[in-house]
Amino acid sequence: MTAPTLFDTEAPAATTAAGPRPTTDIPKVIGLDVAMGISGIAGEGWTDYVKAKGQSQHSRFEQQLAGIADHIRHARFAVIEGAAYGHNNQGADALAAMRWMVRHDLWKRRIPYAVVTPGQRMIYAVGTAAPVDTDTGKRLKGTALKAILREAVAETYGITTEGEAKYDEADAYILMAMGLHWLGYPLAVVPDTHRRALDSVRWPDREAVTAR
Repeated sequence: MTAPTLFDTEAPAATTAAGPRPTTDIPKVIGLDVAMGISGIAGEGWTDYVKAKGQSQHSRFEQQLAGIADHIRHARFAVIEGAAYGHNNQGADALAAMRWMVRHDLWKRRIPYAVVTPGQRMIYAVGTAAPVDTDTGKRLKGTALKAILREAVAETYGITTEGEAKYDEADAYILMAMGLHWLGYPLAVVPDTHRRALDSVRWPDREAVTAR
């Protein structure tokens, strides 16, 4: 986990072609990779996570909501990972509920948010939703797929996530970076092959975010 360096000042939106802005201009945007066990959380220059250890599903819901609330209280905008459509497992129902509870909490706090799919997040990070192994040409899956996104975060933003939540935190960092880029505060120079991911996200009304 790296130390937070957050600022709440407002600046006019930049074009998508613009390079990184000084950090003193960056509004507080939070990226959330929400899960039942470990949720990754990120802001500009830092990452963190919430780990739920409750014995019941309800207690894990409560622990996740409380931990996430500590990070979003003063956020201007949040970007949340959405569902990977086509993936189905026994925990899908609980995970969907958890994500909606986080969205509802943001709504109650009047914090605008956007939902980004795993594919959109991957495109923004590495340029494609289906990266392949450079040696075998086979599509990356599982840990290898998570690792390539984590490496992209380290190379592009200088943020190296470590520990049990390293992949979750890296995912959250990309989500946060996407939100800032959409607002006009790109944290790095992003090629068009990556930037195109922003065009397919359903963003909220920009004035609802910038007016906060």
